[in-house]
Amino acid sequence: MPVFPRAAAPSSSVSASSSAASSAVSGRVHWLASWFTPLVAAAAYLLFWPTPITPVAWDAPTNLGYSGAHAVNTRLTPLQQIPLGAGQAGPEHILAHGGWLYSGLSNGDVLRLDTRGERQSVVVSTGGRPLGLDMDAQGRLLVADAMKGLLRVTGQGAEARTETLLATVSHPVPNDPVRYADAVKVGPDGTLWLTDATRRFGAQALGGTFEASVLDILEHSCTGRLIAQNPVTLQARVALDGLCFPNGIAFTADGKQMLLSETGTYRILKLDLAKLSLVRTASGHTGVPTLSQAMAQGAATVLIDNLPGYPDNLTRGEGGRIWVGLTKPRSPVIDATAKHPMLRSITLRLPRALWPVPKAYGHLIAFDDEGKVLADLQDPQGAYPETTAATEADGKLFVQSLHAHSLGWMAYPSK
Repeated sequence: MPVFPRAAAPSSSVSASSSAASSAVSGRVHWLASWFTPLVAAAAYLLFWPTPITPVAWDAPTNLGYSGAHAVNTRLTPLQQIPLGAGQAGPEHILAHGGWLYSGLSNGDVLRLDTRGERQSVVVSTGGRPLGLDMDAQGRLLVADAMKGLLRVTGQGAEARTETLLATVSHPVPNDPVRYADAVKVGPDGTLWLTDATRRFGAQALGGTFEASVLDILEHSCTGRLIAQNPVTLQARVALDGLCFPNGIAFTADGKQMLLSETGTYRILKLDLAKLSLVRTASGHTGVPTLSQAMAQGAATVLIDNLPGYPDNLTRGEGGRIWVGLTKPRSPVIDATAKHPMLRSITLRLPRALWPVPKAYGHLIAFDDEGKVLADLQDPQGAYPETTAATEADGKLFVQSLHAHSLGWMAYPSK
């Protein structure tokens, strides 16, 4: 006989109860799975999906906000507007020369207009994104085009002739492309100075300057550089490397020092050009100095630090004023994640609408060669968006902008 007695057959009521319990458990499992699986997938996406940046940890200075010389005000709100033509927007930089204003626009046009805005004409269309402008000694227009490199324009309209002066630089690396030409300035000795904002994210490759600049600021790998080009031989060299999105250029009144916006670090640098040429690198005098080497050897100093926003262009005005525009306020997210590279990668995996791009806020600052703030003009509502700097001409202050569909201006005394 069996060691264990055979179990009795279950009744129909017990079978039904067991089946109901099993169904309930199965339902709960399916319910949990319906929630758990997407959560796991979302977490995996946020943590591991590839992004185009390789963030670098850095120490962001504590944001003092709108205080002291930059206390909140509304001095920029009474702007008047000069309408631009159909399809024209983004007067990112304004050059005043010979009674005319010149500005590069987002559709590739370089516009010339009088200070009343009554006469407007297109000098040339570069087919790219013209940013910084200057005139050389022969009256030829120089254009730093983010997608094309450094251009030189002779004539205008149907008679305009465009030459590419610098699309690659062979020092120290042969045929290294200029990926984001940003500002151009003719030095006191005729040297053409150009900022190449980033070697990591080309404006042409990414289809625009916005994407390239956001990625570079988030990554903070500081691959920007300052390039010097001989105006006669057109030979170019990298004069300074290791910059965090270098932007606007201006010179001190005596021409011996250069002022340079470093957008990615919220500051403005002062470079002693004579000392910069003598900075020793690991390769002696034959290498390209980095910013840290230049600072250690006294060739570079910080003129203005810890600004409440991202400094862009630099333009010299009357009475010793130098104007800089802050395109946006600082991002609390970018500051908070400065030491946490992974978190910055995660932000790029979010929908574009959730990227840490601050709100529009108009802000212009005038300072002197020693960094003393002379004027601070703000529009907290950002009615005139992404102010990049200002240009003084004919008793007016013309405001530069990344995306505005007009040219903003206000009366401003020359003294």
